[in-house]
Amino acid sequence: MRRMLAVAAAQLGPIGREEPKTAVVERLLALMREAAARGCGLVVFPELALTTFFPRWYFTEEAELDRFFETAMPGEETLPLFETAAELGIGFYLGYAELVIEEGRKRRFNSSILVGPDGRILGKYRKVHLPGHAEHEPWRPFQHLEKRYFEPGDLGFPVWRAMGGTLGMAICNDRRWPEMYRVLALQGAEMLLLGYNTPLHYPPVPQHDHLQAFHSHLCMQAGAYQNGMWVVAVAKAGREEGCDLLGQSCIIAPTGEIVAMAGTLEDELILHDCDFERTREIKEHIFNFALHRRPETYGLITAMPGAGQEASGRS
Repeated sequence: MRRMLAVAAAQLGPIGREEPKTAVVERLLALMREAAARGCGLVVFPELALTTFFPRWYFTEEAELDRFFETAMPGEETLPLFETAAELGIGFYLGYAELVIEEGRKRRFNSSILVGPDGRILGKYRKVHLPGHAEHEPWRPFQHLEKRYFEPGDLGFPVWRAMGGTLGMAICNDRRWPEMYRVLALQGAEMLLLGYNTPLHYPPVPQHDHLQAFHSHLCMQAGAYQNGMWVVAVAKAGREEGCDLLGQSCIIAPTGEIVAMAGTLEDELILHDCDFERTREIKEHIFNFALHRRPETYGLITAMPGAGQEASGRS
């Protein structure tokens, strides 16, 4: 018996630094309505979907930084997303910058939420693998200050049973780390929802610029195949405030095959009917964890963060 979920990957084109969040929400609503009209039960938006990718700037005024963050979800500006989702009966994934006050201090996270088709939040994820750097580096053509503006996520990699399957979330650089997929898969994840903002130019290693799309797809296709899960990966794309962002949002089958991919650098919707039962082709045969894994030999994976490496960033 098939367990189907029609999924829409809602790529966004550039968002200007001064573009109002209300205007961005209208763009998201247009994509959500299109997804619902085309029969989808879930729409996936990018990382930091409500604003420009602000870590590319070095801010010295805290108030200037805070305006990019959400202190409540939903808030006044984002409430229409939840109301419309409930009206249309469609779930969504949304990446955003989260600001919370705990024990009298500000904490900032690069976060995402999973919202059910009734408009209620089912779960939250906070980005674990923060790329970039923490101090101003004037030699760069643009900054990547995620290590300055965010704390590493403290919620782990949970899964949620919703919309007919078992869903997990991740954000951008998380997709490059195989441990993320495996931790989700060990909890039975059948689909990974992931948003990203990836520059085409990587200042520390510019000789890899021409490989950005290849590397992006390589790690996600391998993660999908080696863990028997669908991957829905959604970009913020195009030339945003002088920085060229990779598009090529895609939906990847548990076999590792790309079954849908965006063809523009603008707001664009791509769709696929995902059958959760297809994950069994991998989970019960090729990568049957119970039958073939040998975790007693993998101790170094969690015992050591790295060997002979200096700390460096990646987007």
